[in-house]
Amino acid sequence: MITQLKSGNVYDPHNKISNVKKDIFIQDGKIIDKKNVRSKVDKIINCSDKIIMPGAIDLHTHIGGGKVNIARLMLEEFHNEKEPGYDSSAIIAPSTLKTGLKYIEMGYTTCFEPALLPINARQAHAEMSDIPFIDKGGYALLGNDDYFLDLLRKKSSQSTINDYVAFILSATQSLGIKVVNPGGINAFKFNQRALNVDEKSKYYGITPREIVEKLTRAIYDLGVPHPLHVHCSNLGIPGNFLSTIETIKAANGLPIHLTHIQFQSYGNNGDKGFSSAAVEISNYLNKIENLTCDVGQIMFGQTVTMSGDSMSQYRNHNHAHPNKWMCMDIECDAGCGVVPFKYKDKSFVNALQWAIGLEIFLLAEDPWKVFLTTDHPNGAPFTSYPHLIKLLMDKTFRNDILNQLPKEILNHTILHTLKREYTLNEISIMTRSAPAKILGLKEKGNLSEGSDADITVYDKNKKDIEEMFAHPSLVIKDGKIVVENGKIKEYVWGKTHTVKPDYDKSIEKDLGKFFEKYHTMKLDNYILSDDEMNSLVGSPVYVNDCKYKRKQ
Repeated sequence: MITQLKSGNVYDPHNKISNVKKDIFIQDGKIIDKKNVRSKVDKIINCSDKIIMPGAIDLHTHIGGGKVNIARLMLEEFHNEKEPGYDSSAIIAPSTLKTGLKYIEMGYTTCFEPALLPINARQAHAEMSDIPFIDKGGYALLGNDDYFLDLLRKKSSQSTINDYVAFILSATQSLGIKVVNPGGINAFKFNQRALNVDEKSKYYGITPREIVEKLTRAIYDLGVPHPLHVHCSNLGIPGNFLSTIETIKAANGLPIHLTHIQFQSYGNNGDKGFSSAAVEISNYLNKIENLTCDVGQIMFGQTVTMSGDSMSQYRNHNHAHPNKWMCMDIECDAGCGVVPFKYKDKSFVNALQWAIGLEIFLLAEDPWKVFLTTDHPNGAPFTSYPHLIKLLMDKTFRNDILNQLPKEILNHTILHTLKREYTLNEISIMTRSAPAKILGLKEKGNLSEGSDADITVYDKNKKDIEEMFAHPSLVIKDGKIVVENGKIKEYVWGKTHTVKPDYDKSIEKDLGKFFEKYHTMKLDNYILSDDEMNSLVGSPVYVNDCKYKRKQ
C-alpha cells in the first residue's frame, strides 16, 4: 500500500528543507522517493494547509526502571484525573499505557530512558516494551559501579576499560552510556556529602575528572554515536557552573553531552547567594565544537524528582512536597532517590531556575547542539513540551510570564533582554533532526528515502503555537496512521535501539568472578540476549552502527 501526503509544508532540516511545498510517499513503513513509486497510490491525504515534520524524538525522559515504579507507588494520589483541581497535563508518574498515549498524541515517536541501571536492565526493558507506539532505548549507568572504580584504582589500561564499557552496552541492550554525579554516588555510601571534580573519593581515591576522562575516551574509541551522557557533579548547588566547566574540560576535546544543564548553570552572586550563570555556560557551548547539551527546563507546578544521584536527592529531601521521599543503594551499581517537588512561581529560586533554562535555550547559537527536554519528570512532565515551545517562539508570551514572577530575579537574569524567537525550522532541528544525529539513528529524524515513516502533521491554521504542537492533525508511526484529529486509530509497538561494539570476551571471565563474590545474580543471568528481548521482553532489537567519529 502506498500513501501520499500531498502538498504539505515540509520541515526536514536533515535534508536542508524548510517550509517547502512537497509530497511525501510512504510504503511498507518506509519513506520512498516519488521517482520510485511504481504503482498506483492507494491513499492520498491533502496536506496543503498542514505542516509536515519527522516524528519527534525525546533523548532524555525517565520512562522505565525502578525509580519510575517507586514514584508511581509513592504518589498514587496524583493518578486520579477526576480529583478536584487535577491538571490533566501534569502527568508526573504516568503508567506505561498513558506514557505512550501522551507522547504519540503530541507527535513523539521515539524516546530514551537516560538512566538504565545495568543490574535492573531486564525489568526496565520489560517495562518500556509495554509502552505503546514509541521506539525506545536506554543509556546504561556507569561511573559509580564498584567494578569500574576498581579498574581505575588498579590503573587498568584504556583498552580494558573499553572492553568493559562495550560489554555493558551489549549485555544491557543499551544505546549509550550515562554517568551520574561521577563517583559521587559511590562516595555517598562512605558518608561523603559532596565530591568536587578534582576531589578524591575516600574509599577508591578516584576523582570525577578521571571518571569522565576514561569514559569519554572509551565511547570515542568504540565508535558509539552518542557521546558520554553526563549528569555533572554538584547538581543544584549555587556556584556549580564552575564544576560544570571543569567537567567540560575533563573530556579533553572529545565529544561530551551534558544533560539537564539548567540544573548545572548556577552562580552564587547577590544577596540570596543564587544567580544565573547561563551566559558563562552558553559561552562554552557556543565555542566548543564537540559539546552538546539538553536543558532540563523547569515549569511551575507539582512534579516528582527521580535520580540515581542519591547524594543530591538526600540533600534535597527537606524540600519534599508532599512530605515523603526515599533514597536507596542498588547492589554494586549505583543509587536511587525519589523526592516529590512543587515548583512555585512565587519562589525566587524556582523563578530564577525557570529563567536560567530559557536563557540557555535563547543564548545557544546552534540549535543542533541544544535539545528540548524537561528531564521528565524532574523539571516538569513531558506533557509541558508544547508550552515550552511557545515560550521559545513567542517573546511576548515569555515576557508576560516573566513579569508575573518575583521582581528581584531581574537582577540575576538577562532573560528580559533576550529578543530571540525560535523558528519552526529551529524547533524541528532541536526536536527531530539533531537528536537523531547525535544518537546515530540514521533512519529517524528525517524524511529521506528509506527512513522510517515516523511523521507528524500539524494544522498550520491553528493560531496558538502551543495548541498546534499539543494536538497534531495526524501522527504516522512506521507508516501507519495512529492518531488522526486527536483520536487514536490503531495501537502499534515499537522496537528497542541498541549498539553492540566489539570487545575482548576474556573480560567476562574476570567479571564472572566478581559477580560470584559480590552480586546476587550470576553473570549469565545479567546478560540480556536478543532472543530474550524479542520473545520474553517483547521488544525487537535494532542494532545501530558503531562506526561514528566526531572530530577530536
